[in-house]
Amino acid sequence: MAKKTADPSPEQLAKSNRQRVDREDGARALEEVAKRDIAVRRNMARLRELRLAKEAEEQVPSEVRGKFEKRAKKT
Repeated sequence: MAKKTADPSPEQLAKSNRQRVDREDGARALEEVAKRDIAVRRNMARLRELRLAKEAEEQVPSEVRGKFEKRAKKT
């Protein structure tokens, strides 16, 4: 049986360093993906609100819509 030495070999140090860097890169990548997902969801919510507002406006009869537009221009 081989005895373990107290000092790791240069290969072991390099391997552990690569693993540490890979873990950090992986965590950073997951964080970026999470931020992108949040941005996409916010944009989808904004677009949904715009679409619903437009659909609601289209449901209002044109005579009523004209009255509101005239009031909005006065103020």
